[in-house]
Amino acid sequence: MNINYIDIGNLKVSENLVKFVNEELLVETNINPERFWSGFDRSVHELAPKNKELLEKRKDLQKKIDDWHIQNKGKEININEYKKFLKKIGYLVDTGSNFKIETNNVDDEITKIAGPQLVVPIMNARYALNAANARWVSLYDSLYGTDIIESEEGGSERYDPNRGQEVIKYVREFLDKYIPIDGTSWKNITGLKIVNGDLIILKGDYEYKLKDTHKFIGHRGDVNKPEAVILQNNKLHFEIIINPRAFSAAHDIAGISDVIAESAVSTICDNEDSVAAVDAEDKVYCYKNWLGLMKGNLKIQFEKKGKILERKLNPDRSYISKDGKGLKLQGRSLLLIRNVGHLMTNSAIILKDGNEVPEGIMDAFITTAAALHDLKRKKNSRAGSIYIVKPKMHGPEETAFTDLIFTKVEETLNLQKNTCKIGIMDEERRTSANLKECIRTLKNRVFFINTGFLDRTGDEMHTSMESGPMIKKGDMKSSKWISAYENNNVDVGLECGFFGKAQIGKGMWAAPDMMKQMMVEKIGHLKAGANCAWVPSPTAASLHALHYHQIDIFSEQKKILNRDKAKLDDLLTLPIADRPNWSVDEINSEISNSAQTILGYVVRWIDQGVGCSKVPDINNIGLMEDRATLRISSQHIANWIHHGITTKIQVTEIMKAMAKVVDKQNEGDKNYVKMSDNYDQSIAFQTACDLIFKGREQPSGYTEPLLHLNRIKKKLV
Repeated sequence: MNINYIDIGNLKVSENLVKFVNEELLVETNINPERFWSGFDRSVHELAPKNKELLEKRKDLQKKIDDWHIQNKGKEININEYKKFLKKIGYLVDTGSNFKIETNNVDDEITKIAGPQLVVPIMNARYALNAANARWVSLYDSLYGTDIIESEEGGSERYDPNRGQEVIKYVREFLDKYIPIDGTSWKNITGLKIVNGDLIILKGDYEYKLKDTHKFIGHRGDVNKPEAVILQNNKLHFEIIINPRAFSAAHDIAGISDVIAESAVSTICDNEDSVAAVDAEDKVYCYKNWLGLMKGNLKIQFEKKGKILERKLNPDRSYISKDGKGLKLQGRSLLLIRNVGHLMTNSAIILKDGNEVPEGIMDAFITTAAALHDLKRKKNSRAGSIYIVKPKMHGPEETAFTDLIFTKVEETLNLQKNTCKIGIMDEERRTSANLKECIRTLKNRVFFINTGFLDRTGDEMHTSMESGPMIKKGDMKSSKWISAYENNNVDVGLECGFFGKAQIGKGMWAAPDMMKQMMVEKIGHLKAGANCAWVPSPTAASLHALHYHQIDIFSEQKKILNRDKAKLDDLLTLPIADRPNWSVDEINSEISNSAQTILGYVVRWIDQGVGCSKVPDINNIGLMEDRATLRISSQHIANWIHHGITTKIQVTEIMKAMAKVVDKQNEGDKNYVKMSDNYDQSIAFQTACDLIFKGREQPSGYTEPLLHLNRIKKKLV
């Protein structure tokens, strides 16, 4: 790849990155390019060797664990002996005394408001804008367009009035339960008005009030004929839109045309698992989108149904409060930025020793510099903080290293110490097992801990690769370690003082077309103690938001404080199959399922640079796939080959068969290149195979090294 580099101090920096930093990123900040680059140069040359040492420690620990399992092959694992061994090699550290986190200047969206958290690839400006604006989403549209409402016209472009009535009925019944009227039902009302600061609900000539009058907080328009009424429950809002002339209000005697739900309270703008950013060109594109969000001027034009549309950030929402004063509510989701982890490097910058820059260090400096614009405007973080989600850290040494990185960032950018807040992704086994000590190293910065089932399972399998064949993927969710992992995350967070100060999060709902099932299952995240949980779309955010009206999560967390704590022994219980007697059909079915999703994801990643997409599974159900799902699938098949459950030859044949299935599923995509026309020449097909057949040797089972290598190859073709 031919990159034009500019010499800056001890660095060689790609020309387009220099241009972006000097002419866009730092303009209108108090940091000039000389200060930025000299501070970065000094810091990165101090940090890069430490980064390398930590990665070497990962490899050393993995080799010792592999050797231990090989030496103990065939023996039943004694958990006490196993723990003793893990402590001896430094994988487990001693747990220190109790403490409480001391993070300050954190926004209410983190500390006081429980709700959905969207995750969006920052590489796609349109999606990023949709996510930022998903703080407020039409509940009518969300319900009408999903499988929650059943009708003959489901999925049809023609409006179905019966389906529309079912939507209205669903919303009114929900309001009856959680914002009830004293003496009547929302289904029966004929109008709304404001009298002396109170919401008066009309049913013909009769007047009613809410059972809890505090749940009405304001309105817009004339008091006798308001345009909108704003209600609050569990610190989340509904805006009832009154427009009798609107099409959607044609059969509504009260003239209600929509109900807007406060939905994505926070959004993670992702530079990591959901993007395919492999070089300076890609990284600058990501950074520009983040900068546009932080400056508030990101816009995108696109064509839809023959029309040119523009998408930009929504303004705050204005109302008149109960006491007649102006009232503003945040119009956008609180935006967090996920940097990459400690593993990958990037050719955008070359260090004085000729090595590529650690990508996570580059991310830290540039994404924080972009947020300088918001620190002046305070439109995103009213509290004056910058929220960085940091993934794939292994244990307390690595979380402490993250603290050091952001200390250097703050020094370079003239920021007050601990302006940069850190979200800890609890998705690696060594972090789970030492979570309290990981939090301790970031006790002045941490604003968030989150469980990620897929990455965590991938690391579980890779760490214990030599211990034996793993149970089926579908059985992982009911295994002992998973339950302990999910509970331990909440237990430790609450013990360390997260209550009312920081988020405890749960993972993604990966089936964006299966909202009915989501509404049944995802409320479990609240019952488990999470005050935020991940969703894949604005629609899913608006629907999942309803769960937070049903459960007061902070009351739930108080109950959880008194339960028995998760046990380390359970957390360390390996998910290996005890004398598996699976049939050939069972084995092939399991592998086919994984192979199909691997290929469906990888072919878009390599050929089109799409880092996250809805990939149809073997049953043509669209599932959100990213590198975390890829990691678990590739490691699982690699494990089964290693332990003789299947063979490389069998897997190769299945991969070829599944490539034909994936080709068929993508035949409507004009940019798609078939894999099955020439397996040997398809970089995407070969990459998917390498992820499995070279899976054991990949660091921590990560997929990034092979994906990046082959995406760069594809870009050069």
